[in-house]
Amino acid sequence: MAVLLIIIGIIVVLALFAAYAFNKLRRLDIGAQEALGGIDVQLTRRADLIPNLVNTVKGYAQHEKGVFEEVTRARTSVKNAAADGTVPEKAAAQAQLDRAIVDVLAVAEAYPDLKASTNFLQLQEELSDTEDKISFARQYYNDAVASLNKIVQTIPWLLFTGLAGVKAREFYNAPEGQETAPSVSF
Repeated sequence: MAVLLIIIGIIVVLALFAAYAFNKLRRLDIGAQEALGGIDVQLTRRADLIPNLVNTVKGYAQHEKGVFEEVTRARTSVKNAAADGTVPEKAAAQAQLDRAIVDVLAVAEAYPDLKASTNFLQLQEELSDTEDKISFARQYYNDAVASLNKIVQTIPWLLFTGLAGVKAREFYNAPEGQETAPSVSF
């Protein structure tokens, strides 16, 4: 009888640990998903600011059609990647938008009246603020992924990854040459 109680006790402890392991893995995975969603929110916010910036610059530089078309393509790419892209696709779309922003700001550099415009300065400030938020969101995501990946690759948690449906995630790395945000100040 005592042996039976010990076996039942061991089974109960193992079942409780399995439930704990499952929940811990799922919580970390959901945290990483949430952090990636934060990046999507900020990238979408930045993409939504761009038309206002472009329209402000267009009023002064109507002959820069190619720059504005590239911005439109980059915005579409960011919105599509934010909706259902992988982490590398999101990073590549962000890099494309970064280049487009630099081009728009380069056009604006040629127009002193534009640079002094209150609307342009406000948009520039909002864009700068959004760049800071994107940087923070990327760091938050990478921290969440680091926590998840450490757990997923160590015993005993490794034994429960299949049961929990959790696997290691990719870090959010900037594409080559895009490690820093574009400069948005004059």
